[in-house]
Amino acid sequence: MATQTIDATLFASSHPDIAKRTSVSGLIISLVMMVAGILIFVSIFEMNDKSSTISMGLMVLGTALILLGVFRLFWKSKEIVYLPTGSVAKERSMFFDLKYIGKLTEMIENGNLDSEAGVKSESSGNVRMDIMISQDNKFAALQLFQFVPYTYTPVTSVRYFTGSEAAAVSAFLSKCKAV
Repeated sequence: MATQTIDATLFASSHPDIAKRTSVSGLIISLVMMVAGILIFVSIFEMNDKSSTISMGLMVLGTALILLGVFRLFWKSKEIVYLPTGSVAKERSMFFDLKYIGKLTEMIENGNLDSEAGVKSESSGNVRMDIMISQDNKFAALQLFQFVPYTYTPVTSVRYFTGSEAAAVSAFLSKCKAV
């Protein structure tokens, strides 16, 4: 099977019904962590014995909370949303054995993912399927890659599914999950 030259990959491409938004709950958790870290850090200066084990432990805890809060604020406070339903979408990858590449390519290109196809995912493999799927199963996007020495090369272009087709994709993915 020859690989194609495809410019856009699933995680780098955009779809008009998908938007990245700030997660309010993620933002609140990040801010609470940072404020708690600052309060713990400031409380150290009110202690009489600043060189005690407790004050050093609190300093480490406060610094860790501040750093974790900043990390979450910049890298974990965004979420992908399927606009028509407002459902949050998740990105992930699944791996398959090379023997399934023909069947998977055909199913993705035809838009007919058969949950009875007998395809099983692996913990790692020469074939990678990048997936974006909404929590309400009304939107899904798939792209297939093959490992060619040193990198995964796209085999299919990004294929989008909505409505009942997206629900069929979700059923297929849950059926072929590695146990």
